[in-house]
Amino acid sequence: MGTAGVAEATVRTAPYGTWTSPITAAEAAAAGTRVEWVGFVGEHVWWTELRPQEGGRSALVGRSPDGTVAELLGAGWSVRSRVIEYGGRPWLALGRDVRAGFVFTHGDDQRVYRCVRGTDPVPLSPEPEIPAGLRYADFARVGDEVWCLRETLLDPAGTRVSRALVALPLDGRAAADPGAVRVLATGHHLMTGPKVSPDGGQVAWIGWDHPDMPWETTELMCAPVRPDGTLGPARRLAGGPGVSVGQVEWAPDRPGVLYALSDPDGWWNLHEIDPEGDSRCLCPRAEEFGEPLWRIGARWFLPTDDGRLVVAHGTSERRLAVLHPDGSLVDVPSPYTEWAHLATDGRRVVGTAAGPRLQSSVVLVDLGSPEDSHALDAPRLEVLRGPGQEAARHVDWLPHGRHEVFRNADGEDVHAFVHLPHNPRFAAPEGELPPLLVQAHGGPTTRGQLVVNREIAYFTSRGVGVVEVQYGGSTGFGRPYRERLRGNWGVVDVEDCAAVARGLVAWGLADRDRIGIRGGSAGGWTAAASLAAEPSLYRAAGIYYPLLDPEEWRDRGTHDFESRYLESLLGPWPQAAERYARASPLRQAGRVRAPFVIMQGLDDTITPPVQAERFLERLSGAVPHAYLTFEGEQHGFRRAETVVTCLHAELSLYGQVFGFEPPGVPRLALSA
Repeated sequence: MGTAGVAEATVRTAPYGTWTSPITAAEAAAAGTRVEWVGFVGEHVWWTELRPQEGGRSALVGRSPDGTVAELLGAGWSVRSRVIEYGGRPWLALGRDVRAGFVFTHGDDQRVYRCVRGTDPVPLSPEPEIPAGLRYADFARVGDEVWCLRETLLDPAGTRVSRALVALPLDGRAAADPGAVRVLATGHHLMTGPKVSPDGGQVAWIGWDHPDMPWETTELMCAPVRPDGTLGPARRLAGGPGVSVGQVEWAPDRPGVLYALSDPDGWWNLHEIDPEGDSRCLCPRAEEFGEPLWRIGARWFLPTDDGRLVVAHGTSERRLAVLHPDGSLVDVPSPYTEWAHLATDGRRVVGTAAGPRLQSSVVLVDLGSPEDSHALDAPRLEVLRGPGQEAARHVDWLPHGRHEVFRNADGEDVHAFVHLPHNPRFAAPEGELPPLLVQAHGGPTTRGQLVVNREIAYFTSRGVGVVEVQYGGSTGFGRPYRERLRGNWGVVDVEDCAAVARGLVAWGLADRDRIGIRGGSAGGWTAAASLAAEPSLYRAAGIYYPLLDPEEWRDRGTHDFESRYLESLLGPWPQAAERYARASPLRQAGRVRAPFVIMQGLDDTITPPVQAERFLERLSGAVPHAYLTFEGEQHGFRRAETVVTCLHAELSLYGQVFGFEPPGVPRLALSA
């Protein structure tokens, strides 16, 4: 039922936090079904779906031209790569005909399998000595081999790792004979998978080394393919100190020409690189045409067959557009403001798309001819996989989020997405101000998105406001904005979150005595640090799998990909040891006075549970708190029952602290 169908007389007056809502914790968990890694297979479109209801399994799903949607593997298979722990592109069709089959990385053992329709998958990669210790992603087919990135764990904790581009024979002989795997290239500690030129004569990839992260310094490498299938000497075409290359693609119709996403001028713009290595920016703009490379094989732009490029661009959003050879950029008319996981068959584009009132879907776009797309005046969209009937039924309970800009103590802009309480059946008593949750995103080198988020709606539809702060260090606003956090983690993020909270109080949109903070991973760091730094502002916190001890985390306390991340966030060790100690939420635990709940996966290798346990040991005095742990969960919860438990726990905590009783929510036991 929409808002228009709710008679005015049925709107009840009740305190914030006590409103009832059809957006349950179970619905919020089910909405965590994530669609990603989209691709064309001839006229078919395939994608992966992360399914919380199935224990976090990632299913490979296909849609045929007649509209039939079906899973391509059985329930025992999960299509997921764990390279760099955050993952990478996990599947590849072996031809345009679906009967050619496909290869994929299986989530449980991380081996590569080949599957042909009507047969069981067979392994292509050898069984590792360390369970799930050989990981593969970002595939390309070259003759009777599949080329890809291989990550080799040298210890069970994943703190020592090597990486290489390798070739796996498609006949499966490497499954029993590791010597049949050919190493194609090394040279960098971290790498993306191979991009093979249309004529098969060259291979490009992106590489970088510690202590750099991929949004700081990377190198675009290119090597010739010899007649025997080995690679010749590689040369650097772009990138280098202070320049980040995040994606590379070959031009389909111009031999030797590459397109690269790079930021030599401070913004991730698109560049064309000719065979001699000369580069030019195709559309210089003070906005981003991509994101930080947290996942291997991510795609934010792709060339079509007629010289155009399809791109996702913007600052606080990523709209779909067509970039023409003359440099003109034409947005594709669409209600969607966030596009990702792009794929093209040369004339159409498909990707995941979402918006402020539209949940993430798989959407197909017909680009038309180059002449047509200069003057697109009507959407040419087809939703291939929508959010489902249950989610669509409750759209009127979603908040009306909006982008606002605040100022911090230094007069710098701080971007934020404000979601005020909203429920078509309830209103608050006159004069009552709502409680507010400040939400700090993870990363920290990433950003929030102004799209449908049913976890946020779970709170706002019950009368609790949420503001997503894009604190200094967030992406989307250029290199200077994200480098505000450099050497100042635990300071800039904390101060910017506080500035936004105080700004909403000053605007009369939040109750100064009922402000909480929530976040996961790096956002959990910010939440915990904020409790210590702003005891008079925050009254409660929901903290998910947080980083709490930078000193331990730096010293082999996490996985390889992020093991040197702190050198940019806090400074090199041991020169910045004092800064590590000063910023450490663990060291500041004794200053925490507000009640909180920590939610931690016991299989988390990125922020291990020992950090949370040490934090709890250092609390001073009787601080009410709860510590919830979950067997089988890693970094970022994947199981529906886990998400439900956590949302109930958070809302109960806020109710106990802010003075309301949320209906139908189990009471969280707090201990001191």
